[in-house]
Amino acid sequence: MESSVQAVSDMIGLYALNIAIAIVIFVVGKWLVRKVSDTIEKIMTKSSKVDETLAKFLHDIIYYVLLVIVVLTALKQVGVDTTSFFAILGAAGLAVGLALKDSLGNFASGVMIILLRPFKVGDFINAGGVSGTVEAITIFHTVLKTGDNQKLIVPNGSIINGTITNVNANPERRVDLVVGIGYDDDIRKTKEVLARIIDEEERILKDKEIRIAVSELGDSSVNFVVRAWVNTPDYWNVKFDLTEKIKITFDEEGISIPYPQRDVHIYNS
Repeated sequence: MESSVQAVSDMIGLYALNIAIAIVIFVVGKWLVRKVSDTIEKIMTKSSKVDETLAKFLHDIIYYVLLVIVVLTALKQVGVDTTSFFAILGAAGLAVGLALKDSLGNFASGVMIILLRPFKVGDFINAGGVSGTVEAITIFHTVLKTGDNQKLIVPNGSIINGTITNVNANPERRVDLVVGIGYDDDIRKTKEVLARIIDEEERILKDKEIRIAVSELGDSSVNFVVRAWVNTPDYWNVKFDLTEKIKITFDEEGISIPYPQRDVHIYNS
């Protein structure tokens, strides 16, 4: 009888010791996991080649993967069959995956955006049927701010599955203008006036190709194409200012900008 009691007591003591060891493994392991993941994130953040969003994402992945290893180690210490645990975890993951199919799609799209980096915070993009400046890139959605200060939260799936236009991707953009004059106006004079306007605009890059040419003989006008390169941040201001300057200068030079006209012939029967 005493030997049986002693055996039970030893078993309880051993089990309590294993639980204590498992708790220590979990607490110390969690602390080490946090330190390792934070250190890796700091190293990646200090590197100019790693985007901040990517560093944060990798930090979270590393943290949770290592934390799962620590939990499994602690469970194994107390005698839990980790093989059965993996089977249960797999079945649960399948059920959750089916229930959250759309969310997981956005998650996968977020991973692709972060890894491929088609745009970054601060870029102006056209994607997912909307346009705006990128304010944040998360795993499930991207936050945009429109020109009139509206906040758009766009699922990553709709962005990655469509065409993405990154307006700020390149440091320089070409301003394209179409200017029409009347058929009675002097084409040579018009080209000289347009060339002078372009030359007087300091924000236009003079070392890049500037093109002023007749592009079309329209129904009511002779159309010129004006193409000049500017730094990307100057694009809209230059385009607006050139359009205004052309109209004012044409008025001063007596060059007409015709509106559509149609001749109507009336016959009396």
